[in-house]
Amino acid sequence: MSGAMKGEKRNWLQRFLVWREKNIKEKRFILLLSFLVGICTALAALLLKLLIHWIQNFLTENFDTTEANYLYLVYPVVGIFLTGLFVRYVVKDDISHGVTKILYAISRRQSRIKRHNTWSSILASSITIGFGGSVGAEAPIVLTGSAIGSNLGSLFKMEYRTLMLLVGCGAAGAVAGIFKAPIAGLVFTLEVLMIDLTMTSLLPLLISSVTAATLSYVVTGQEAMFQFHMDEPFELGRIPYVIMLGIFCGLVSLYFTRAMNSLEGIFGRLNTPYKKLALGGVMLSVLIFLFPPLYGEGYDTIELLLNGTSNADWDTVMNNSLFYGHGNLLLVYLMLIILFKVFASSATNGGGGCGGIFAPSLYLGCIAGFVFSHFSNEFSMTAYLPEKNFALMGMAGVMSGVMHAPLTGVFLIAELTGGYDLFLPLMIVSVSSYLTIIVFEPHSIYSMRLAKKGELLTHHKDKAVLTLMKMENVVEKDFTIVHPEMDLGEMVKAIAQSRRNVFPVTDKEGKLLGIVRLDDIRNIMFRQELYHRFTVNRFMVSPPARLYDTDSMEQVMQTFDDTKAWNLPVVDQEGIYLGFVSKSKIFNSYREVLVRFSDE
Repeated sequence: MSGAMKGEKRNWLQRFLVWREKNIKEKRFILLLSFLVGICTALAALLLKLLIHWIQNFLTENFDTTEANYLYLVYPVVGIFLTGLFVRYVVKDDISHGVTKILYAISRRQSRIKRHNTWSSILASSITIGFGGSVGAEAPIVLTGSAIGSNLGSLFKMEYRTLMLLVGCGAAGAVAGIFKAPIAGLVFTLEVLMIDLTMTSLLPLLISSVTAATLSYVVTGQEAMFQFHMDEPFELGRIPYVIMLGIFCGLVSLYFTRAMNSLEGIFGRLNTPYKKLALGGVMLSVLIFLFPPLYGEGYDTIELLLNGTSNADWDTVMNNSLFYGHGNLLLVYLMLIILFKVFASSATNGGGGCGGIFAPSLYLGCIAGFVFSHFSNEFSMTAYLPEKNFALMGMAGVMSGVMHAPLTGVFLIAELTGGYDLFLPLMIVSVSSYLTIIVFEPHSIYSMRLAKKGELLTHHKDKAVLTLMKMENVVEKDFTIVHPEMDLGEMVKAIAQSRRNVFPVTDKEGKLLGIVRLDDIRNIMFRQELYHRFTVNRFMVSPPARLYDTDSMEQVMQTFDDTKAWNLPVVDQEGIYLGFVSKSKIFNSYREVLVRFSDE
């Protein structure tokens, strides 16, 4: 019965595809798909937020705010344990690093994302964050949205370039839907996912963003995600302090990025999931017990710092903790949170949880901006700096630094809070933070893993095309192989049967020993008296360089540039000869990929 149902489904789909090709032009159909992607991603975002808040409220509604709560030691461990079980035994695939996975899919998988990613990240991250995991829900929902776009495009047999656009539409819709920020969704896709901005791509991205944000407004109301009322208008005299805040945020971003990578390396060296759970669970539960604001996404703390007006309001950030009632330690408490937030986030993901760094970036930025201004005001070091405004600007600064996306930081914070009156200082902080971190880190926390492997698609058109090219597609195997013990007479016979002027020399195991160039033996190849006197071993030479089958195309081109060679041999890690790569073959493949990659 199931086979018959699948057959009917395929027939229905094929009939629809034929009808669509006759009646709907492809450009219009792409707009329709982008609209559907916007609706689906908004629904996914709303479902994720609902699940997280329901789990959090169910677990913590009876907590006493005036004393420490020991269940903080239990909930996070239970959350990452349940998530780990779900991922290992139900999903059976790695679903961490959501945005990195999207970048990898665009660069190396022709924008095809696995079908389970349309739902697995929602369930995994809701369990992780609901039980107190110190990560954000945004990266998982961005992966979910991109998976929706990719699979919807695959269902309707769209080509690679359209699939890449639909992946971007899914990401834009996800950001717009969960934050109610349509412009930020569009800009995020252009800056972070590096989808080229053309008239062909702009309209679908806009449709997905606006559709997702509109649906979120309809369901949750028109208010911004964070309520922010600007009590102190921005003054031009504060610009130097805004620049200083941007530099501070850039340094915080650098600390967060490098500490996150180092801690991921520590967890990666643990060889069993139970060791990871033990280390991550202990680290996370202790940190949340000492610093309850690290529980979950931390949006309550952001609301508090953005809307508080006095020390009495701000001191409530220490509720539920051992610091309760010690208002004089507020700055120390917040600086410790800045220091340990990265440990809590890494412990959550490293221990088996699922979440992203969107929310931690916003959270750290808000606290960094507040600490910067409150410290200045407490010690009367400068003119008065309004804490609320600087907390808002700090959010844009750290997000811009961590994600290497200053425009996303500006528009996202403006749309999240309605703080459009602070647009100029938001831009100054974002640019200052970005310029600070790129001195030390050329790639964002999302892209650095792929950049190290040469698998990152970029806005640089040449590099992007090289990334899309694969070594196996340019290796030529029609070169005649010779062996070192063959004499010149046998070599001449091999030359007569070949159309090439280069000959690889291998041993009996197939390992490359050297090459013979036709030009090098042209002066002796017709002297028959030498046919049995000279062997290949005597006149073979070493190649200018060897390429490996694991090399990226950017590395291949760099090797060609360094050696000035026209043909280079390819070997595997054991030195076994696989074939040759020629410049002409690369140039032909480059032109073919460039035609497919470029928009008309």
